[in-house]
Amino acid sequence: MLTPRLPDAYFDAMYAASSDPWQLDTRWYEQRKYAITLSVLPRRRYRRAFEPGCSIGTLTERLTERCDLVTATDVAVAALRGADRRLRAAGRRDQVNLLQRSLDQPWPTGGFDLIVLSEVGYYLRADTLRAVLDRERPRLADGATIVAAHWRHPVDDYPISGDHANEIIGATPGLHLAGSYRDPDVAIDVFDTASAISVAAGDG
Repeated sequence: MLTPRLPDAYFDAMYAASSDPWQLDTRWYEQRKYAITLSVLPRRRYRRAFEPGCSIGTLTERLTERCDLVTATDVAVAALRGADRRLRAAGRRDQVNLLQRSLDQPWPTGGFDLIVLSEVGYYLRADTLRAVLDRERPRLADGATIVAAHWRHPVDDYPISGDHANEIIGATPGLHLAGSYRDPDVAIDVFDTASAISVAAGDG
């Protein structure tokens, strides 16, 4: 029987082998991707962000520079411990709620105006990701930003590809495409729950 997503044990094993299994702290690819992700956000400042699959908090720390409060989740206790250490060292711990849960569980409540789906969508089967988005989209406020960023190369362990994850997210009723970035490695799409008004138009 197919499971709806990669099991928690998969991620526990990854962190047992390395405290930073995807080299988020050291790879220039990751640093560049985070910079692009933040640069395509249409608003200068957000009140509350939700980041599922936060890993060791590398992107989480950067989000605190643009958001008043971030709720970040991961299934792996080791990942959350790493995120906690990072945020405390950066003096940003009081801006972040860290929770242990998976993307397919009901999302936390909190009036989020930013949802960051960075390198998480492909851990779910296509039908599971579709069901999660259909469940959660009506709960999002009008004018919320959703950013989807995914690795484009095939990974045998993952149920779907990064491109497929972005396609599923983009097909969600009520999401309006506001911008996109593509290179051979990463696909990044930005959506708005109200309209696809441009940054310049929104800024008057």
